Amino acid sequence: MTTVSLIGAPTDVGASVLGASMGPDALRIAGIARALRGLGLDVEDAGNLHGPGNPQAAPQDGFRHLQEAVHWNRAVFEAAAAALAQGRLPLLMGGDHCLAIGSISAVAAHCRARGRRLKVLWFDAHADANTPETSPSGNIHGMPVACLLGHGPRALSQLAGGTALRAGEITLVGVRSVDAVEKRFVAEHGIEVFDMRTIDELGMRAVMQAALAGVDRDTHLHVSFDMDAMDPSVAPGVGTDVRGGLTYRETQLCMEMLADCGQLASADLVELNPALDVRNQTAELAVDLLESLFGKSTLMRPR
Repeated sequence: MTTVSLIGAPTDVGASVLGASMGPDALRIAGIARALRGLGLDVEDAGNLHGPGNPQAAPQDGFRHLQEAVHWNRAVFEAAAAALAQGRLPLLMGGDHCLAIGSISAVAAHCRARGRRLKVLWFDAHADANTPETSPSGNIHGMPVACLLGHGPRALSQLAGGTALRAGEITLVGVRSVDAVEKRFVAEHGIEVFDMRTIDELGMRAVMQAALAGVDRDTHLHVSFDMDAMDPSVAPGVGTDVRGGLTYRETQLCMEMLADCGQLASADLVELNPALDVRNQTAELAVDLLESLFGKSTLMRPR
């Protein structure tokens, strides 16, 4: 039986809009543990991690709240690493997307120690590939992809004892808001991207087949899902919404195909902002999607 470890990281220090710190408890109120147990999973709620509050300070040397972000990411790294070492599947409940630096760094170190291949699918409206030199805001939730590829402050980019990811290990899905310097970063590093135009042209099924190509029984699959990947008409409770995102059915198909591949071994659910939500509907949507990610389907389907 799969044991899922729920890890709450209630912080928005990497974001410009307050509120994502309430995301973990919104997911609990929406019934995440009960829903996953209903699928036959052994669910352990490890509670919330602890760290500094949001000082709401101005950027310094290209960053807002660097020390606070480092503290939170170290806590996430340690919690995710402990869950993986115990054979559990860590599900990080954010919090803002900078927390994925900690969770994915832990996953990368785990995979290297065991000689396993790693594949990260990053669902997001944004490329999150800014650096301190290129970020217009200094918000660290706009930098995690760059940090994971070794472009960022050492305290974040070296959490795993070295660069966490190679460019071929991460695929971006659903992006539609990318600034000019991020476009160059993505192109120069050869990062695989399926933006919304590609999804419109090819359809989600073909995109997911391409994104999962090469994922096999020796692959550790990590899903990092930013709720702003979805269109704000269905997921209003996010801090940086962008029109023209994934529909409910497109996202459900993603989750079901990820479940079908059978290799999910860790995940992030981030950027849920209850302060901007409508009657907790985005949190309830997130739980609905996580059920599909962990195997809920309309009919019995062979993997």
